[in-house]
Amino acid sequence: MIDVLVVDDDFRVAQVHAGFVAALRGFAVAGLAHTAAQARSMAAELRPDLVLLDVYLPDASGLTLLPDLDADVIMATAAADPRAVREAFRRGALHYLVKPFTAAALNERLTAYARYRQALSGGNELSQAALDDAVRALYAPLHARTPAPKGQSPVTTRLVSDALARADAPRSAAEIADEVGISRATAQRYLAALAEAGRVVVTLRYGATGRPEHQYAWSPR
Repeated sequence: MIDVLVVDDDFRVAQVHAGFVAALRGFAVAGLAHTAAQARSMAAELRPDLVLLDVYLPDASGLTLLPDLDADVIMATAAADPRAVREAFRRGALHYLVKPFTAAALNERLTAYARYRQALSGGNELSQAALDDAVRALYAPLHARTPAPKGQSPVTTRLVSDALARADAPRSAAEIADEVGISRATAQRYLAALAEAGRVVVTLRYGATGRPEHQYAWSPR
């Protein structure tokens, strides 16, 4: 589970963003902060994995908090001037989202972040290729890497891809179908296309009856 601290001076906006986070599989809201002082104190106490950080806070700029949070940071702010963006990335922010944004826009960044963490989860030293894969996982959006095959819906392809990318273990077509809200046959069709494109790894699981079931896992590039 990836714990997220949401920092925004607007109570209602903070709750909306927290709702976006809580709805995404594999993520949990560690807390909500509305000032720089609260954010600094809660980050030290809760030790979240990730902070969604606003720039405009009543007692200090969120940009000044970046070195103090000891967590990964995605900026979630109305500050869209180039200076703020450059400073945020210079101080270590991983992504920058300009408010207002949709749940889908945040989900895409969070899903990419989860893939990035997974790519860096091993205890061994990384090869350059593995490091490059981790960086690509963080910054390459899903829709740019998984075009819908001819005759298939880009929206459904995206939903199936997101469901697999969020999963912490291989999933069956039936499980993906239930999560996305499509039929099992449709899920199998889209999963097969993603496997053919090299985006999904297919394995077999043998149940108690000995009948094999296909299992699908996301394959980060």
